[in-house]
Order: sequence, then C-alpha cells, then structure tokens
Amino acid sequence: MKKNNFKTLLGIFTVLIAMIWVFPIFWIFINSFRSGQAIIAKEITLFFKPTLEHYLLVFTKYPFIRYLINSTIVVIFTTAISVWAGSLAAYSLARFNTGGMNYALWILSSRMLPPAVLVIPFYIIFRNLGIINTWYVLIIAYTTFNLSFVVLVMKGYFEEVPVEIEEAALIDGASRMSTFYHISVPLARPGIIACSVFCAIFSWNEFLFALVLSVSKNSKTLPVAAGDFVTAYAINWGPLFAAGVIILIPVIIFTLIVQKHISRGLTLGALK
Repeated sequence: MKKNNFKTLLGIFTVLIAMIWVFPIFWIFINSFRSGQAIIAKEITLFFKPTLEHYLLVFTKYPFIRYLINSTIVVIFTTAISVWAGSLAAYSLARFNTGGMNYALWILSSRMLPPAVLVIPFYIIFRNLGIINTWYVLIIAYTTFNLSFVVLVMKGYFEEVPVEIEEAALIDGASRMSTFYHISVPLARPGIIACSVFCAIFSWNEFLFALVLSVSKNSKTLPVAAGDFVTAYAINWGPLFAAGVIILIPVIIFTLIVQKHISRGLTLGALK
C-alpha cells in the first residue's frame, strides 16, 4: 500500500513538474495566434479568434526566411566540424592516452568558462581577421565550445569499443584511419548522434555570441532576429511570440525524431 501511494505521489509530482516546464512553451504558442490587443489586454481570455497577422508580419516585413537560412547553415557546419574533429580527438585520447587524464581535464576546463568572459577577446580577434558579420565567425565560435563536449562524451564511447576488433582489422591490412571510420565510428554511432543533437541545439539557440559577432542581415541568426522586436520604446509581443514559435518548432521536431538515440547515446557511453 505504501509503495503504491509513493508511486502515485511521484507520478503527480512528475506531472506537475512537466506542466510547469511546458506552460511557457504553451503560452508562447497560444499568444502567437492572439491579436495584438488581446495580448496586452488586462483580462486573460481562454477563447479568442485566432489570427496569423503576427506570422505574416514576421515573414513579410522582416527577412526571416534569410535568418532561417543563416541559422541552418551555421548549425550544419558547426555540428559537422565539431563532431568530426571532436571524434578524432576523443579517439586519440581513448586509444593512445595522449596527455592522459590531465589533458582531458584541460579540455573540460574550457567548457567551464562563462561565455561572457570570451566575448570581447573573440570580437577583437575576429575583427582583426576581418570576418565579423559573417557565417564563419559564428561557426568558429560555436565550434570552440562544442568541441570540448564532443571530446568528453565520445572518449567514453571509444573506450567501450573492444580493442581486439580494431587489432583484427589492422592485422588484416586496414590502416588506422580505415579502422577508425569503418569499425570504431559505426560502433560509437549512438554517441555521435547524441553529440550531434546537442551541438545542433546549442548552435541553434545561442544568442550572446551571435548578438556581438554577427548582426548584419546577411549573417544574423534567428535568436538575434527575435530580439529585434524588443526595442527601447516598446516590446512587439505578437511578432516576438511568433518568432519564438518559429525558433522552437524545428528544435522540438528534431528532438522528437532522435529522442531514442539521445537517451541511448547518453547512457551507453557512461560505463567508464
């Protein structure tokens, strides 16, 4: 009886936590279809006439299609470079003990730095290189932070791959790189998928570096574009809610598609 009561209370608590977490997303979605007057009205009404005026404003008055393309390009290149380079580094740490645990901790320390600390140095370096307000500056900045995460996660995966399988391939005449790409990478696929998902989400949602390093129309990403609706004189709530939904939908769909791979990827490599 006590065990059943505990499970019931735990279930109720879990539902409450989930409702608290989901409510802001639900509120953004609902308000994106309200009229401007209904959003700022003092009375909260559950029933209203839906409108698409905010979405039409976002896509007609503002070049949100361009911003969507910018975000997509930055995410694709950042994720690909981070996972490729991070997997190679993780494999070397797992197989050759390059630098030992001290080097792994040094990589972890780069993840501990607050992003705000690096904004000014990054801006000065990239300004001197002449790549401010380009895709390249965001790809380089995001890759810098994603690499440490990929290395730490993938190191545990490659340590779980039996060395004997690779040794058998080497004896049969395969090169080290061929063994890596054809044996180690397929066996560590869940970890690669999980790392790719988290790198993509981080790059898609990142705001601070995008706000400082890339604010031109040709390179601005969606989070910075959504911030344009918050002005010094007023907050355009309707377009802001619509922009929030546009940013959320791809991430939610992508996460639901690869949800099984995320949970599997984060647990299989956690044995060591």
